[in-house]
Amino acid sequence: MKKIPLIKSAALFLAVLIVSASVLQCKKEGDLIKDLNRSFTGTADSTVYASFYETNTVTPSDVTPDVNDIIKFRGVQTILHEYCATSNCHGGAIAPKFDTYAEIMKYVTPGNPAASKLWDYLTTNDFNKAMPPVNSNHEMSTTDKTLIFNWITNGAKERPNLADFRPAAISLISIGCGSANCHNQATATGGWARKGNLGTLTTSDTTTYNYINPLTGAITSYCLLSNATLRNQVWNSYKDSVKKFYSDTVAFASFRPWKTFAVPRSASSTRGPLQTYDDIMMDIMYPKSVRSNTTVQYTDPVTLVQYYARGNALTATSTMVSRIDSTLLVAAPFTGIYGANHQGDMAYGDGGFKSHEIALVKAWYFADPNVPTVWKYGVANAGILKYRKTGTIIKQ
Repeated sequence: MKKIPLIKSAALFLAVLIVSASVLQCKKEGDLIKDLNRSFTGTADSTVYASFYETNTVTPSDVTPDVNDIIKFRGVQTILHEYCATSNCHGGAIAPKFDTYAEIMKYVTPGNPAASKLWDYLTTNDFNKAMPPVNSNHEMSTTDKTLIFNWITNGAKERPNLADFRPAAISLISIGCGSANCHNQATATGGWARKGNLGTLTTSDTTTYNYINPLTGAITSYCLLSNATLRNQVWNSYKDSVKKFYSDTVAFASFRPWKTFAVPRSASSTRGPLQTYDDIMMDIMYPKSVRSNTTVQYTDPVTLVQYYARGNALTATSTMVSRIDSTLLVAAPFTGIYGANHQGDMAYGDGGFKSHEIALVKAWYFADPNVPTVWKYGVANAGILKYRKTGTIIKQ
């Protein structure tokens, strides 16, 4: 037998070793990945805003979109670009492409993540087709997978619409504004309870929340109605009265709300609850400023009962969107007279909304058909909201 020189034997051994390593690499086997589980552990959450593009402009916006006209959240395209569509991978010479909306949609079944090849690539435990490759040490986070999952579940649209805006916007408002000392049902009804308007209560029915102002150190005490059964009964009865009265103030005059949130009916200043979609819609259609005043608005000529609620809801000089967006000025629909100053403190002073969150709420507000046209564009499209910088009036 012909002997192989030592140097050739070493070279042959090295070549075999390299080929073996390559096979292992291609099959993606080994101790480092054999126990890796790439399956999705999250769930669909409609309150998580999921859009294809990272940046979307609100409709309507100013001629040159202002600071609160741009919705900017982490988007599906950005996620896929970071993990998959890099220049040396699926954004370059390697097929398939995962760069543009049209390319990505070749692997997506709208509304059905389980039937989407893209989702399969991102969650499969078949490591030979997993994306990104498991040997890249760049496994996609659960947070990013959740965004992609929600985007596909919600229709995998190129641009978001009401179905994307509403759940996320309502969640922002209810969480950001509905805290214990703010726009909360327990606080509203707790004020009435403390005043004695709800009859005899025990100490277990209410709790106290003390708010300490971080700037002044001043302490404000809020009485919360912790009895959930009574709270729901009282608050829902109040809402029903409000809706009935303003639907026809003549026919349902006896339903005029008499319990105000501030003096004289409540023992402490209380803001109108914004915890549910129904609460928020009532506040839009019948703003708290018409339902609760510090002076008498009407005295019943027969009973002589004094009411602090106005009879015309369109005299309100604030809207949900003007209270969070400092770039806007608002006019009462009834008068058409614009205020001189913005009202954005509900976002900046209270809730602490960021500009892209304000834009998201504004996008929902104008897209939602349940928000009355008069509270978007005024009477006969005369407008009730305009941009401070340009004077542009928002019209339909």
